[in-house]
Amino acid sequence: MSETLCAIVLAAGQGTRYREVAGAHRNKLLAQCMGRDGIERCVIEQVLVNLSVQVDKVVLLTRPQYSCVAELGLRHGCEVVVLESPGMGDSIAAAVSAEPDHRGWLIVLGDMPFIHPDTLKRVADSVRPDMISVPVYQGQYGHPVAFGRGFASSLMGLAGEKGAKRLFNGAQVNEVRVDDPGVLWDVDVPSALVFE
Repeated sequence: MSETLCAIVLAAGQGTRYREVAGAHRNKLLAQCMGRDGIERCVIEQVLVNLSVQVDKVVLLTRPQYSCVAELGLRHGCEVVVLESPGMGDSIAAAVSAEPDHRGWLIVLGDMPFIHPDTLKRVADSVRPDMISVPVYQGQYGHPVAFGRGFASSLMGLAGEKGAKRLFNGAQVNEVRVDDPGVLWDVDVPSALVFE
């Protein structure tokens, strides 16, 4: 069994709330924003750059019509899985099925560009075989969420709209306390592109 850690970047959502404000043709994953490192990149690229040194492998899940997102993933060395995802559960299941041989999986949302690299490292370093690790900021669970290899079959069995939250029931959860509001900051509307 491999001792590698795999990140699964979920970038196959419709971005409906963002499009309602910005316009139907706008993809929030390609919107420009200033990263925590002071460099301007698009949302998905900020996510991929922050992840690159924290994990051994990155699987990027995206939709067939998001060719620019897929190209960015390939440019950053990701394995790109393209699917018409009916929901987060299906996306996670597809990614873990494509990459089942790891010590764990870090589930990352493609619209969360402001997570500090130190937070990513702390969550990645906390992965244990039969444990879920989650960053906690001011009492709230955030992202990314790490699942040890003991959750492989459960992750592959997910389906539908809901993600892996149901796997928390009865599981051993390691709460990684962080001073990083980025773990809660997703880009659902254009105003969220500016991190305060």
